[in-house]
Amino acid sequence: MTNAHAAPVLLYDGVCGVCNRSVQTILRHDRRGTLRFAALDSDFARAVIERHPDLQGIDSMVFVDDPGQPGEQVSVRSAGALKVVRYLGGPFRLLLAARIIPAGIRDRLYDRFAAVRYRIGGKHDTCPVPAPEVRARFLG
Repeated sequence: MTNAHAAPVLLYDGVCGVCNRSVQTILRHDRRGTLRFAALDSDFARAVIERHPDLQGIDSMVFVDDPGQPGEQVSVRSAGALKVVRYLGGPFRLLLAARIIPAGIRDRLYDRFAAVRYRIGGKHDTCPVPAPEVRARFLG
């Protein structure tokens, strides 16, 4: 695989309104333009989950470093969110201060928000189709 194929991938809940708005925000601020995206119910995500059985039934964002490579690593919940923040850089890096909060507490907060995300941001019937100019960054 080429390096472009090993670009990081963010797995997300494709029908979640909050998640879709988050992806749109990431796209607007992604200066490198290399982060790719895949819905949790996509073939790509299913393959990642098959390689990482501990992800079975995951209901969280998953940041995948070096996808499909021998060194592939996955970060979930608050660790995945912090990976996105680190990837974006710039002023978003200020959010990395959240690392001082123990991971267990961060993940409990993440889980509480995730439990109400459909009430906050709504739920789509299907995963929205990305805009043509970014469609190539979405994996099926």
